[in-house]
Amino acid sequence: MCIRDRDKLTAAQVFVDVAYSGSFTATADRLEMSRPMVTRHIESAEAWLNTRLLHRTTRKVTLTTAGEACLPEIEQWLAQANRLVEQTKSQQQLSGKIRVATSMSLGFAQLAPIFTRFMKRHPNVQIDIDLEDSTTDLIEQRVDLTIRIAANPDPSLIGKPIAECESILVASADYLADYPPITTPQQLSAHQCLGYKNFDRYIWHLHNGDEFQSVDVKCNLSANEATTLLHAAIAGGGISVQPTYLANQYILDGRLQRVLAPWTSNLMKIYVLYPSRQHLSATVRALIDTLSDEFKNPA
Repeated sequence: MCIRDRDKLTAAQVFVDVAYSGSFTATADRLEMSRPMVTRHIESAEAWLNTRLLHRTTRKVTLTTAGEACLPEIEQWLAQANRLVEQTKSQQQLSGKIRVATSMSLGFAQLAPIFTRFMKRHPNVQIDIDLEDSTTDLIEQRVDLTIRIAANPDPSLIGKPIAECESILVASADYLADYPPITTPQQLSAHQCLGYKNFDRYIWHLHNGDEFQSVDVKCNLSANEATTLLHAAIAGGGISVQPTYLANQYILDGRLQRVLAPWTSNLMKIYVLYPSRQHLSATVRALIDTLSDEFKNPA
């Protein structure tokens, strides 16, 4: 006998009820089904578990040794299934607006698809995204969450790491064609580099396994946002340090080439930051869980 997954829950519920009532008839009355249907569900459960669960006589129904062993496990499984049902019902009823602050690069390359899928599952939810590359005062700006790439996030906020962020060096083929091959980090000092502003000096910290080097580079073009520097690199403006989530698609289509592999910039993490666990709505909590799941298991 083949039992479909959706029927296993009913078969388990019937088995547990019979185990306590000791009567197919009593279970049929309580669960509002016919006695033959109770018998059918018990047979299905026994086929599913490949063991006899009940002793049946004309006078009473008792558990077999296997039935006694299975009963607490099946009860636990049913309780978990009920919790999942309630959780699903709760998630289906999520509503309200969530304000999220993040960088343009994360919003463009990572978050927009995730938020779109989340809102399709929860059509009563609205998400408002503020694209800023500076630190946001969540309370003053009335922002629910900020999603940032950081080595050391703001200690005044609750920070949940959801992914690692690897950054690599990239440049266009046209730019690299004018120079000899780059084989050591120190050779970067002779190149046009594209840097993140707000620094008095441009020092790139690179590593290759256990080897670390810091290099002073010259940046005639700087910006406070990765996507701008990415497109400057595509246009032949020089060498840029870019997160792989932005650069990989342009490496695959040939518009960028990796420079100095396998050297990478220092590994950082992507954090979801929020001011307090106590005041998170169910909708915001659901979005945080979704972000964590999506980054672990990208679509």
